[in-house]
Amino acid sequence: MTQKISTAPAASGKVGFISLGCPKALVDSERILTQLRLDGYDVVPTYQDADVVVVNTCGFIDAAKQESLDAIGEALKENGKVIVTGCMGVEADRIRNTHPGVLAVSGPHAYEEVVGAVHEVVPPKQQHDPFVDLVPPQGIKLTPRHYAYLKISEGCNHRCSFCIIPSMRGDLVSRPVGEVLDEAERLVKAGVKEVLVISQDTSAYGVDIKYRTGFWQGRPVKSKMLDLCQALGEMGVWVRLHYVYPYPHVDDVIPLMAEGKILPYLDIPFQHASPRILKLMKRPAHDAKTLERIRAWREVCPELTIRSTFIVGFPGETEEDFQYLLDWLEEAQLDRVGAFTYSPVEGAPANELEGAVPEDVKEERLERFMAKQAEISARRLQAKIGREIEVLIDEVDEEGAIGRSKADAPEIDGLVYLNDETGLMPGQVVRAVVEHADEHDLWARLI
Repeated sequence: MTQKISTAPAASGKVGFISLGCPKALVDSERILTQLRLDGYDVVPTYQDADVVVVNTCGFIDAAKQESLDAIGEALKENGKVIVTGCMGVEADRIRNTHPGVLAVSGPHAYEEVVGAVHEVVPPKQQHDPFVDLVPPQGIKLTPRHYAYLKISEGCNHRCSFCIIPSMRGDLVSRPVGEVLDEAERLVKAGVKEVLVISQDTSAYGVDIKYRTGFWQGRPVKSKMLDLCQALGEMGVWVRLHYVYPYPHVDDVIPLMAEGKILPYLDIPFQHASPRILKLMKRPAHDAKTLERIRAWREVCPELTIRSTFIVGFPGETEEDFQYLLDWLEEAQLDRVGAFTYSPVEGAPANELEGAVPEDVKEERLERFMAKQAEISARRLQAKIGREIEVLIDEVDEEGAIGRSKADAPEIDGLVYLNDETGLMPGQVVRAVVEHADEHDLWARLI
């Protein structure tokens, strides 16, 4: 996801901003932008208008790193003054070797360093009133005003063999629960209708601080996923959980979904199903217990939508392992699935594993995997025809309205099309009856 954004009034200096990568990086960008606006800077949408350009990079896989290097190169060519931050910032030597002209390099969530670097290049004006510069209470957001990401922690305690995120973002650091809930409340007051809870491992929230009790609105709240979800569920908006590991205590959150307090939606990165491959991946999960848990969750909350991501062609994956994954997929009946072929990431332990899978085999397996999931997804969406659903409207054009159901996260899941409904507005929640479905999207009419 690439976003080039702009905000308003004239200020002491003009900053261009490019945000690459995942929603967690997007939240980092929002925080940096908010501080820059508080410091009196104007954020502009073109290289030509900017006094300096900040590039927030992604470093998850090689393709993302190359995209980051390309973006830095383009910014240098078009503007000349570039500050680099984000996940790829941990590879400062590589960035400087490729682009020796960059002015500063910092790693992920290094907000003060980035802002300090901007101050050095373009000093802020001496007299500045943040109230005059009109920074909204919820800060600068890069998402549409009706939904927003709420990051509850940084880092991760897992050491999955294919992942270098802990080396980039460090171990788990949970935000104080009162601070998280205050931010959520500001978002809701600003008109946000959907809060998307994100972190590297949402279900581990509070582990590092021993589930410390915090305070919000004068009452005690534990720094724990269940307690956080209970409090968020009182705010009267859609609350969607992302990046959840299937720990036993996730079971406690499912009744909140069944009661309509938070959305019946779990984004769980399973990555594989073969016990042998999961062990090689050093994943904290077991396939058989996971299937039992999914069945139990659906008994409590039949409306539950489960989305996941998988890696095919992991080192050592045999045809037998891959067939095991396909069979597991058929049994699990997941609603939304993304997959990608294994890509060696510099510094990941998995690179040392034996049994590298040839590229043509990886691609062929990916094709079979996505064909299998398309069948499953089509069947599950066909079952929704004739049912009433709530739809959150994202955009309206001359052909009608496009929105999402409770089963659809923005940008990664399906859409709901309401043809000819040109009178609706983004951010509205409407009721509709599903009339048609394919393997990804729904078509519906207003009730």
